[in-house]
Amino acid sequence: MVEPKHKITGPDTWGLSGPVTENSQKNIQGDSYLVAGTDGVGTKLKLAFETGIHETIGIDLVAMSVNDIVTSGAKPLFFLDYFATSRLDVDLAEKVIKGIVDGCQQSDCTLLGGETAEMPDFYADGEYDLSGFAVGIVKKDSVIDGKNIDAGDALIGLPSSGVHSNGFSLVRRVLARSGLSLMDKLPGEGITLGEALMAPTVIYVKQVLDLISKGGVKGIAHITGGGFTDNIPRVFPKGLGAVIYNSSWDVPTVFKWIQEAGRIEDAEMRRTFNMGIGMVLIVTGEASHRLLEDGHYKAFRIGEVVRGKGVSYN
Repeated sequence: MVEPKHKITGPDTWGLSGPVTENSQKNIQGDSYLVAGTDGVGTKLKLAFETGIHETIGIDLVAMSVNDIVTSGAKPLFFLDYFATSRLDVDLAEKVIKGIVDGCQQSDCTLLGGETAEMPDFYADGEYDLSGFAVGIVKKDSVIDGKNIDAGDALIGLPSSGVHSNGFSLVRRVLARSGLSLMDKLPGEGITLGEALMAPTVIYVKQVLDLISKGGVKGIAHITGGGFTDNIPRVFPKGLGAVIYNSSWDVPTVFKWIQEAGRIEDAEMRRTFNMGIGMVLIVTGEASHRLLEDGHYKAFRIGEVVRGKGVSYN
């Protein structure tokens, strides 16, 4: 990774710059596709404002885009960000930048630059908005597109760090109804609710690319908004669905608290949250045994592909 040069030069030009690497330039050939993704972190920003935890929100920002593009087998090349605020607070901006730099390092991509917009009277004092943009590259003959997925293939789940960056509108409603504050302890845990909810999104890039290189990966689903219910079927060819094995992985305490405090039905939890699984790989039976026996990565066999449609649970 080319280390970005830090510079905050004023209200219109917040830049973190560094050229695309020479190797990246050489790899952009006719036998490859460029893959792009863009996203934000949603209303998780509200919790950042309330907790004062700004150092990791940039990791979330990078994660949401690079985790999307790696599902096609693409290696992230570079990332850009957009930071909008009422009036630039340099100290706060540097905390956010630190997280973005960290996220790019975790995904081994270059932070090319960014834009800061000062918009007085549009945002409340001390608040800001973020969006990010990632571009990656994949060889045309190495694209992961799910076209050869078949019944009997295994669903391998990679654990999440918690809520990641989706479902926070519901989280905030549950928090308000619970009577607890972000400074209260998460029941049964030694951390506060704020710390549990602000845990940064896992960046799966290096792990997923390594698993792809070992063969047998047919499809990948990033479990974001829509949970298992909406995200997994998007990967399948027509006529296929999935069965998820209940209790086949450890559901983090934070989800159990959300469900109990909010009195939320199972179906809504599965459609809104990742429930402890942030990425699902659809792999051959042989690859599933190799991956689970390897022990290099924590992973769970959470289900299988079946004839039909949608996602069912048993």
